[in-house]
Amino acid sequence: MALEKQTVVDKIEVLESGCVQVRTATRIMEDGVQLSQSYHRKVVAPGDDYSGEDARVQAICAATHTAEVIAAYQAAQTQE
Repeated sequence: MALEKQTVVDKIEVLESGCVQVRTATRIMEDGVQLSQSYHRKVVAPGDDYSGEDARVQAICAATHTAEVIAAYQAAQTQE
């Protein structure tokens, strides 16, 4: 009977504002059978440092966080 903790990025969404939502699932497994699962969500905003994120998240951020998107996001934040 071996318990194992798995942490995987299971959902990545890009919002209209350019923010990238990342959902991480933490699964507790026993002999290949999932016993429990919990989720953690975070947002990577345009202009944020995403170098420590999962490789897929980094690729999506690199593609979507263009200079124009970052400038528009920062302008929108100053208006609030």
